[in-house]
Amino acid sequence: MHGNSNLAQKLEVYFDRLWPICRSITGNGLRQSIDILQEIIPLVKHEIPTGTSVFDWTIPKEWNLHNAYIVCPDGKQIARFTEHNLHIVNYSIPVNKKLGWEELQPHLHHIPEMPDAIPYITSYYKENWGFCITHNEWKTLPRDGEYQVVIESSLEQGHLTWAECVLPGETEEEILFSTYLCHPSMANNELSGPLAQAFLYEQLKAMPNRRYTYRFLFAPETIGVIAFLAKRGELLKKNLRAGYVLTCCGDAGALTYKRSKHRTSLADRAAEHILAHHYPNHSVLEFAVGGSDERQYCSPGFNLPVGSLMRTPYQRYRQYHTSLDNKEFISFDALAETVEAYTRICSLMEANQTYTNQIAFCEPQLGKRGLYPSSVDPLFNREETHRLLHFLSFADGGRDLIDIAEWRKESALLYSDIIDNCKKAGLI
Repeated sequence: MHGNSNLAQKLEVYFDRLWPICRSITGNGLRQSIDILQEIIPLVKHEIPTGTSVFDWTIPKEWNLHNAYIVCPDGKQIARFTEHNLHIVNYSIPVNKKLGWEELQPHLHHIPEMPDAIPYITSYYKENWGFCITHNEWKTLPRDGEYQVVIESSLEQGHLTWAECVLPGETEEEILFSTYLCHPSMANNELSGPLAQAFLYEQLKAMPNRRYTYRFLFAPETIGVIAFLAKRGELLKKNLRAGYVLTCCGDAGALTYKRSKHRTSLADRAAEHILAHHYPNHSVLEFAVGGSDERQYCSPGFNLPVGSLMRTPYQRYRQYHTSLDNKEFISFDALAETVEAYTRICSLMEANQTYTNQIAFCEPQLGKRGLYPSSVDPLFNREETHRLLHFLSFADGGRDLIDIAEWRKESALLYSDIIDNCKKAGLI
């Protein structure tokens, strides 16, 4: 992939537009964010009504927030939603009342260990309300006098929204990319995934002769993917060959791959192969339930081959789920590199077939096919010739390209011209 700096600039432009929007697992902020991403990827929206049963879950009421703030005893307004949408506990019920410090304090959230950070708190499935402020501000609040709490929100019968795009290939075999779009104003743990996935679509759309069909899902975390699986789960069980959850794609840390429960599926082998040969500082994690939507895809009934390629994983960076997970924390160059890594993985999966050498007895005569240059030829490349001979020797119908490349401990992407030339010569 070329033009990473150009991609980084595009990512930043869309980041700035999406950043102020107050998103949640339902509501207008979620829809507005999808509308913006539709400029990059042709997403189709799906709406699931409140009260719908999806496996063991029920679609909740739709939440929308219009304004929220606290008026202190001295008349000063704090925790204003208009200044930072993390100030309000996500899914807070409507409130307009006066109360004292003792009654207010249980509804104020702060982090003593991170005195300058606003925490991110939610209450999706239990009706509650609250505000989030920095610990430094919490320390200055008067303990005497009367506070006024105002939360102008609505919890009503409505819908949960998810959106998908299908990029057709030559077969019905699918590769899934899944990301969540439900966190307000967090850079790495929210916007990096949807942005990387949207621009990955651009890369794959430009890829000629796609063998696989690619499905892109943008949904609220957990409940949105559960709703999606209620609709598409049986289709995925039939057609899915590999899948990835995109999250935490934008910080400056090294790439990290979290395996599926299969451990050796195409998703796992392709991701780990690309990381080993193109991103040497990477790390690999085993599947664990502490994570994101891979929990749903890898649940026993589905057990789909879905992993997750990210950078510094959730909960492993200090800024996680706070206001410090902001634009200053991420790198748009790193985010562009994550898109590049996913593009390489897809290129490998497209090429990773099992090949059969049509001349099985002894080596084929490459010279008469123009594939074995003279050793006096100034363009003679001994390494490339050895690679060609290696490929033909191992193309026995029983090994795929990743396996063939691993014998030489090199990237399978180095074989693209060799495969094309062998096809043209009728050798495979």
